[in-house]
Amino acid sequence: MPKMKTKSGAKKRFKLTGTGKIKRKHAYKSHILTKKDTKRKRNLTKMTLVHPSDHKNILSLLP
Repeated sequence: MPKMKTKSGAKKRFKLTGTGKIKRKHAYKSHILTKKDTKRKRNLTKMTLVHPSDHKNILSLLP
């Protein structure tokens, strides 16, 4: 049986932590940044964790 392929879209967007959680970037940071205040843009830069309800689906994309 051949090896399972990783979904390349998920490979670019998610990283696994050492404890098995999944890190992701925030949305809404790519354009139309003039109307967003500095504090909001700064907080969108930071990484966050994927919600537990989505955890199983994303792990299936990253074998």
